[in-house]
Amino acid sequence: MSLKTAIRETYDGFKSLITGMRITAREAAKPTITVQYPHETLPMPDRFRGHVKLILDPATGQAKCNACGLCVRACPSNSLEVDGAKREGEKRKSVSKYELDFTTCSLCGCCVEACPSDAIEYSKEYNVVSRDRDDFAKMDIYKRLQAESEEWKKTHPTPPAPPAEAAPAATPTPATPVAATSSPAAAPVVAPAATPAKPATSAPVPAPAAASPAAPEQKPT
Repeated sequence: MSLKTAIRETYDGFKSLITGMRITAREAAKPTITVQYPHETLPMPDRFRGHVKLILDPATGQAKCNACGLCVRACPSNSLEVDGAKREGEKRKSVSKYELDFTTCSLCGCCVEACPSDAIEYSKEYNVVSRDRDDFAKMDIYKRLQAESEEWKKTHPTPPAPPAEAAPAATPTPATPVAATSSPAAAPVVAPAATPAKPATSAPVPAPAAASPAAPEQKPT
């Protein structure tokens, strides 16, 4: 190897080292973007499609789903099994069973589009793993919703019942005079109301008798 070649190689190596150190120093000054997975995770985008999930009604803490079955009929893979029951005091059925066969689900979205109550959506879970394949053949979606409902109850305590309205106070009535009784234990006797007296009618005054005509005076003869 000639001296010229050795100098060129040394120069190229030193130049490459300086370039690498410059890039390293520039990146070291930037904010840290590394996520410490699995202790930290990134938020999934809105268009991400995980397995379907039931939506919790924020006003009641219960599922919006009424088990109409339209999602079951719309699924091309027959991956859904839904059942419902009508609870006491409710006007419509509520979902009581919602199972998903995730081994056959193609995430096509037909069930989400067919739901008339907007009661199901895609979840943002991407790290659903298991050692047993059967765990995905019967995914209990309703059980997951119940867990969310319990968390909702912790932050939304049941409001106390409104106090009963007090009955209006009775208006006191004036006392009615009662007749005195000899026995104190006897019930008071209410005196009958006095009947107003009728005005006395005066007897007709007889008309004065007409005076008889005086006899003519006789003169002596």
